[in-house]
Amino acid sequence: MYIPEEKIRQVLTYESLIPAIRQALIDYSAGRVEQPLRQVLRVKDTAGKPIGWFAVMPVISGEYMAVKTVTFYPGNASLGGRHLHTHLATIELLDRATGEPLAVMDGRLITEMRTAAVSAVAASALAPSAKTLGILGSGVQARAHIQALRHVQPAFREPGSIRIWSRNPEKSAAIAAELGANATSIEEAAASDVVVTVTSAIEPVLHGKWLAPESLVIAVGAIGPNLRELDDETMRGYLIAESRQGSENESGDVILSGAKVQAEIGEILAGTAPMPAAGRRVFKSLGMAIEDLTGAVQVWHALKHPLKHL
Repeated sequence: MYIPEEKIRQVLTYESLIPAIRQALIDYSAGRVEQPLRQVLRVKDTAGKPIGWFAVMPVISGEYMAVKTVTFYPGNASLGGRHLHTHLATIELLDRATGEPLAVMDGRLITEMRTAAVSAVAASALAPSAKTLGILGSGVQARAHIQALRHVQPAFREPGSIRIWSRNPEKSAAIAAELGANATSIEEAAASDVVVTVTSAIEPVLHGKWLAPESLVIAVGAIGPNLRELDDETMRGYLIAESRQGSENESGDVILSGAKVQAEIGEILAGTAPMPAAGRRVFKSLGMAIEDLTGAVQVWHALKHPLKHL
């Protein structure tokens, strides 16, 4: 059974996904998930020029197993009339008890939504009283994060509460107009209560000198041990990770700054690690296979039991 993106879009909602992701993060930190680090192959064209990467992400949790294959080709954005996304993915969902494949589904939208759902879970736990949101970036994840964060932070639905900056002013202005936000300077966006970085930067674009003392930074881009979005001053905040193992092996922001992970978000959600008392908090999100499995299971259940889903 193959499930295309258009069918996934009909049944996958933030209302159901966000609480499911919250539980998945708790389960991961409690050791109830079998998940190795993603395997990444750097891809070159036939002339030897780097053009992207190809990753494989397997996981076992609860009644299911899954594996996601995902590619990132930044050049897709400039392919003229082809309209290819830069990130493309496929998820296979299997029955844990028998190993039987249950479905193969397009993974692009699931990846988009589960990434934003993780940030929504983190924001609701780490900055419940936030009034303003700054978004650095203007791609797919910028739009997804605004939509997901508005589900958990009603204040972000107020006029003027969301500030967007990107290196492409036309794109940030378009998203701002579409979603009722403001296109601003990077300094103004960075002065928000919650600052989300969803850029394709390879060197720091967010500087700690712009941040409010009690801000929450949610860092989503820069996946790779040599890539960064945040400068060292930003990384001096109380560092919370999706996964210690992932952050210590896959995040240039963590590795190159020498910052130490103080807690996983699943530990904070479960109450097994303390909430930071005061000061800046930094949440590093890299994406995990358990989140893809969680989204795939949501889709599978909704399509198997449509009346129950409604």
